[in-house]
Amino acid sequence: MLVSVVLVFTVLNILLLGVLLFVWGRNWWRLRSKHTLGLVMFCAFLLGENLMAAYFFMLDPTLSWWIHQEEMVPYSAQVALATLRVLQFVGLAFLTWVTWD
Repeated sequence: MLVSVVLVFTVLNILLLGVLLFVWGRNWWRLRSKHTLGLVMFCAFLLGENLMAAYFFMLDPTLSWWIHQEEMVPYSAQVALATLRVLQFVGLAFLTWVTWD
């Protein structure tokens, strides 16, 4: 159950980061300021981290199998992973809302 939460929120984070990268990238292209470049770089690195997580959780043959074996991954680790992804989603959702407004 918690592994599914991690996967869903990882994908949602990727979608939100794609929106942010589009908006901030467009703003950087127009303004050429260091602040917007910093936002673009932050978003690009966080997007890379989430893409790697999605790969490891869904596609990597070894790690994906291990993570989906609920008896092999301690429950506290599952809770920690799910909590971090949900908190990241809440932060990105708020940031997307503020940026889009």
